[in-house]
Amino acid sequence: MPLVRIALRRGKPAAYRKAIRDGVYLAMVESFGVPERDRFILVSEHDEDDFDVSPDYMDIQRSADAVIIQITARNTRTTDQKKTFFAALVERLKADPGIRPEDVFISLIGVEKDDWSFGNGIAQYA
Repeated sequence: MPLVRIALRRGKPAAYRKAIRDGVYLAMVESFGVPERDRFILVSEHDEDDFDVSPDYMDIQRSADAVIIQITARNTRTTDQKKTFFAALVERLKADPGIRPEDVFISLIGVEKDDWSFGNGIAQYA
């Protein structure tokens, strides 16, 4: 039931954005056991003036191609699962669409199962 938000600079082609969405989804399936069809992924593109990413925070050299990936999901993953996911996702995005590992910023937000409604105003997991 993850909700994924991907933010990047405006101007990348549709195939590039699709490769990011697919890479995130496949890494979640592999590392977190996300079920098939549990895919809720939003991409937002930003002009240069609206995309403020530190070029060197934590001594990581980021380029203008930095991508921010924020995932809201149940707070059930272990630290080892998270580390595995981070590494798997970076490798997938490096392979396709060719994003430098330094340019992948990931944030996980853990929530409880009763924090979700998938439609009809019903808390399906409550």
